[in-house]
Amino acid sequence: MLQLNFNNRFVSELPGDASGIQKCRQTPGMCWSAVSPTQVEAPRLLASSAEVLALLDLTEEDSQSAAFAAAFSGNVLLPGMFSYASCYGGHQFGNWAGQLGDGRAIALGEVINSKGERWELQLKGAGMTPYSRNADGRAVLRSSLREFLCSEAMHHLGIPTTRALSLIASGEMVMRDMLYDGNPALEPGAIVCRVSPSFIRFGNFEILVARGEHQLLQQLIAFTIRRDFPEIDSEAEDALKNWFKLVCERTAHLMVEWLRVGFVHGVMNTDNMSILGLTIDYGPYGWIDNFDPGWTPNTTDKDWRRYTLSQQPVMARWNLARLADALATVAPARAGLDEGLAHFDKIYQASLSGMLAAKFGLTEWHDEDAELVETVFELMQRAEVDMTEFFRKLADIKQHAPDLNILHSAFYQENLYQNHRALFNSWLVRYATRLSMQVGSDETRRMRMNLINPRFVLRNYLAQLAIDALMQNDFSVLDKLMQAARHPYDDNIPPELTAKRPDWALNKPGCSMLSCSS
Repeated sequence: MLQLNFNNRFVSELPGDASGIQKCRQTPGMCWSAVSPTQVEAPRLLASSAEVLALLDLTEEDSQSAAFAAAFSGNVLLPGMFSYASCYGGHQFGNWAGQLGDGRAIALGEVINSKGERWELQLKGAGMTPYSRNADGRAVLRSSLREFLCSEAMHHLGIPTTRALSLIASGEMVMRDMLYDGNPALEPGAIVCRVSPSFIRFGNFEILVARGEHQLLQQLIAFTIRRDFPEIDSEAEDALKNWFKLVCERTAHLMVEWLRVGFVHGVMNTDNMSILGLTIDYGPYGWIDNFDPGWTPNTTDKDWRRYTLSQQPVMARWNLARLADALATVAPARAGLDEGLAHFDKIYQASLSGMLAAKFGLTEWHDEDAELVETVFELMQRAEVDMTEFFRKLADIKQHAPDLNILHSAFYQENLYQNHRALFNSWLVRYATRLSMQVGSDETRRMRMNLINPRFVLRNYLAQLAIDALMQNDFSVLDKLMQAARHPYDDNIPPELTAKRPDWALNKPGCSMLSCSS
């Protein structure tokens, strides 16, 4: 029998609706609602993360058991589990959307592992909750596999993220309109078990202010600081100010990390912003192929372009300002929260400069480096240069003999390569001159750059290949991607997993832009 040590503070220390009624409804005065996962016909484990199993003191053998599939599909609650959905609101695409909540996510409780670490477990796709808003609470295989893979890929890239324990097929079909074009179809259903120290997000605080529940807001703030921010004295007079400052700092670092690897979240609504500064809620995400600061992976955002690569830091700050608005209703002074926003600006700029210096192999950042970097980014966009390939190859440039041919493989179109040769050659001369101003060999710089510029990222077309194969009960692509994701900076990753986006993937559903359908 699986044994986990549960200590469920969210439900024991905050008010909730314990009735278990799953009917969609408003839940004023409540931070959570008890709900039972909907039983599925034939749960079958498709994949698990060895690293996350270890976090929970579970083994590979445990993951292969029928008890594991039953527990992490929601068919059986283990001793100590308490299943519930969290209540929160949010600003979606800039507009207040009111109560949202966990519409297809059901928490199982909080596990304390042998190291004393707290890990909250949550099933995505486990059935209806009071927050499902007339939806079915289910998820399909394609979106579930993408979330499972991406959670672990992001972790191994070194980016703060929620984790994924397991991917389980439900044995049932789910109706979805994948492209939102009026052609719904049945798809295989699946359930992901997500794992995080906390799933609290900005929207948990916003909804309480919208309802005028200021006493409960103070209670939630105090709880969050006590449980999730032990480095802050929750009893101190300036606890709220210090806490918000830390939230701003972590969020700033997260935005820089996304930019470092060319990751675009796609749905940066306030209900998808983690209070811990983690990447949370993987929907229509994507990695940049040909460099384009204005690219978004979300079809819903294709006209507004609110959540593009370059807009993510701006939107993060906007979201923090909305959180500050909520906290201001109980804060001793708004000035302390404004200090937090100013801290975001300071940390973001310093972190961005440090990251860019590292990406380009510079041992320190000079003010004049900004123009050098901006110039090549502009060239990369004009010439449709692959971001991941470019920076891996840039590490191979020799300081005393810069050769543009080394970068040739990063270009998608030969004519654009030829048309921009002179401009790139000119830039390479400037880049080599800048490198000559610092101490160190080409090989030392190459090693440094390859520690921060990944060889492998989970491109959308690769995830789609894994989905297509798994639909045919072929696990080989999924297994290969998981292995590559564990060592994304290694040189010896199979070339078929590091190849640029192929032409056929430009317009194939799931290979470029994605909808929120899951």
